[in-house]
Amino acid sequence: MEIKTGFSPGDQCKKIIMDAIRSAQDQIDICVFTISDNQISSLIKDAFNQGLGVRIISDNDKMLDLGSDIKDLANAGIEAKIDKTQYHMHHKFMIIDHKAVLTGSYNWTRSAEEYNEENVVLIHHEPTAKQFEVEFDRLWEQCEYVVD
Repeated sequence: MEIKTGFSPGDQCKKIIMDAIRSAQDQIDICVFTISDNQISSLIKDAFNQGLGVRIISDNDKMLDLGSDIKDLANAGIEAKIDKTQYHMHHKFMIIDHKAVLTGSYNWTRSAEEYNEENVVLIHHEPTAKQFEVEFDRLWEQCEYVVD
């Protein structure tokens, strides 16, 4: 089992996220409160355009925030869903190739990189990734597709 950790402020967390996206060969499932970091969003689009399976779940309220990239990612053809409750979908995790999971408090935003005290942990451990897949699939069934 390999584990990487990163802390912000600073670029450690973002670098681990971006390296994990770049390392994917088959599938990326992303379940995050929000995505507004354009560099991360660009990498997600690149992965999708290279033929990787990409699915995103995000919070319905945060999708409406200025700078949110969720609609843009959906408009690029990526399957994206949002919760449909009054409560927040506050998870922050990504499953890579069914074998690794990235999780932590880090919001995928520039503020998280520049100002916030946050963290990510990347765990290369298939049984742990499978547990997160179960949660992702449960949420996927409950959420609705992003529409413009």
